[in-house]
Amino acid sequence: MTFGFAPSAASAAASGLLSTGSANRCTRMLEPAEWAAAGIPLLRSPREVVDGLHERHRPAPGTAVVAVLDHEERLAASASFTPRAAPADGWELRNALLAHLRRVVPHDLRRRAPVRTAVLLYCRDGDERWTEEDGAWMWGLRDACTLHGLRCGAYITLTRVGWQVLGEGRGGRRPSTAVAPHTMTGAGRMQAPLSLRSGTGGLDMPRRTAAR
Repeated sequence: MTFGFAPSAASAAASGLLSTGSANRCTRMLEPAEWAAAGIPLLRSPREVVDGLHERHRPAPGTAVVAVLDHEERLAASASFTPRAAPADGWELRNALLAHLRRVVPHDLRRRAPVRTAVLLYCRDGDERWTEEDGAWMWGLRDACTLHGLRCGAYITLTRVGWQVLGEGRGGRRPSTAVAPHTMTGAGRMQAPLSLRSGTGGLDMPRRTAAR
């Protein structure tokens, strides 16, 4: 799949053309080059991870699915939610991710080094090119992982043309948003542990209102 970039606001922020609030939002996002240089661990089987999370959460456009993987890349927990409609701000997205991580898994802050990895699947409109919203999610995921004692893992987008792991160039045509999935309106879904490889796992936990 191709990997392109939508126009960035970083140059506008640097030239002073943006308001203070807009400039702050620009600093709370990661450019693709910054993400690629961050040493994000590669998924051994991204297709299995994507297929597993899509099957469990059936995300509609605008839905985020955050998942925690153990050292063998097995799913320990996951949660899906729909953030409120607003200009992309990494700080707000970080808070939403952190709130859901705290609900589904205990923190690992007492460990000398992270053992578990958090990955994020974001289902959105548009094509596969990087956007400023993606940059805000990247910033939010990295910061939430630091505050919860997790290793920051892959950021994956799901669009009408398929899925892709941003910064890696790996992706596929299925699943995608071309066929409308089961929608979840205003509510998040949290899941008990499930092995993506074995296909066995637990029951859905009660739905909760998305973090605001």
